[in-house]
Amino acid sequence: MKKSPAIKIGIVAGEASGDLLGAGLMSELRNRLSAVSFEGVGGPLMQAQGCRSLFPMEQLSIIGLEDVGKYPEINGLRNNLADHFLKNPPDLFIGVDVPDFNLVLEEKLKSAGILTMHYVSPTVWAWRRYRIRRIKRAVDHMLTLFPFEASFYRRHHIPVTFVGHPLADVIQEKYDVRALRQQLHLPSKDRVVALLPGSRLSELRRHADLFVKTALWLHKRHPDMHFVAPFVSAETREIFERALYRHGAWFLPLTIVTHHSREAMAASDIVLLASGTATLEAALLKKPMVVTYKVSWLSYLLIRPFLYVDLYALPNILAGRALVPEFIQNKAVPETLGKAVELYILQPDKAKSVRKALAEIHHALRRKANRGAADAAIDLLKSRKRSKTT
Repeated sequence: MKKSPAIKIGIVAGEASGDLLGAGLMSELRNRLSAVSFEGVGGPLMQAQGCRSLFPMEQLSIIGLEDVGKYPEINGLRNNLADHFLKNPPDLFIGVDVPDFNLVLEEKLKSAGILTMHYVSPTVWAWRRYRIRRIKRAVDHMLTLFPFEASFYRRHHIPVTFVGHPLADVIQEKYDVRALRQQLHLPSKDRVVALLPGSRLSELRRHADLFVKTALWLHKRHPDMHFVAPFVSAETREIFERALYRHGAWFLPLTIVTHHSREAMAASDIVLLASGTATLEAALLKKPMVVTYKVSWLSYLLIRPFLYVDLYALPNILAGRALVPEFIQNKAVPETLGKAVELYILQPDKAKSVRKALAEIHHALRRKANRGAADAAIDLLKSRKRSKTT
């Protein structure tokens, strides 16, 4: 019996979150397809699923206008990838997030007749809406993590599938807070506030002093409050610790941990955090939160004219209303953040209503995302095969 040829899939991710998404999709495709191979760019999780990474994923990490000096290097990597895939065409190319990198690559490949899919919508619905024209040229099918994104693409006549978010599948609806506090050596009965000023060095440099001063403000009013601050690396932890000593805050009842950010949030009563992926984790953990963010004023002045949303925090966007407090730029000051955290303590009914709304968001996003993404990829491959035979 003649064996069917292996399906070749090109796949490119540029960050740890994309590596996680890509690996989940690859695992599901490997289970569903009799013969499939993957190559492109991926981290350790994607490589463990069989992705041949053509260069280290870390070389694609580029965030914000402050990193503009890296663009020539990034452009060279993208051109090398395009040349490789044009010479060795995959049956399907999947770009996982990093839209500024992947959409340009996808446009080149699609124009050459290569089938393209993009996993994780760019925030085109929120800012730089003009990018929708490039997305139409670059993407045969879009996979979105959130339902409102799928509605946006349908309005613009771009094929799309809402697959849900893998984190919603992984994070349990109920968990043992007491056991998590024991694991992290946190007090069992005190009120615990998690501090997450960001995962990148640039974020810590902007937020460390703000979070330390907010913790000092809260401690003065609530001396029995305990803080826990998780960090992704020794470098980010060091920036925060320098801020503690700079403000004479070494006496704060504070537990600092490396990694374990999800456990720290789950073990807390309230979370104060920088806007980003962590806000989704906090939402799925059903934690009342206060969200803040600061960028350089140059970045903010350049970005502001292209914004189309009044809400920035992901839980608020998903809820369609100001569910949790959010403060950016000059509104992000210690007293304002501290009062917002304190309000959850003074108004327990408010905290309860936030937890209920976040539970509804968790339920809406729990859709077996890896399976849904694989279904969409296989359907796209089948549609191309059908079009070739007719």
